[in-house]
Amino acid sequence: MDKNRSIKPGVYEHYKGGRYVFVGCAKHSETLEDLVIYQSISDPAKIWARPTDMFLGSVVIDGKAAPRFRYLGEK
Repeated sequence: MDKNRSIKPGVYEHYKGGRYVFVGCAKHSETLEDLVIYQSISDPAKIWARPTDMFLGSVVIDGKAAPRFRYLGEK
């Protein structure tokens, strides 16, 4: 299954607290790696790209796994 298809459109919260709107998916021009494009809600001029595996991945906080980005819902 294409991992990018599993990303729901809407708002996500980063584990550090920032909120972002999912913009779309892209491919890195040199490596063809799948990327997620997302935009800061607090500063819309900031548009970020992150490898899909990292976006969908988890982090360890106080010994417990947590999603790097948590889906909050549609815009």
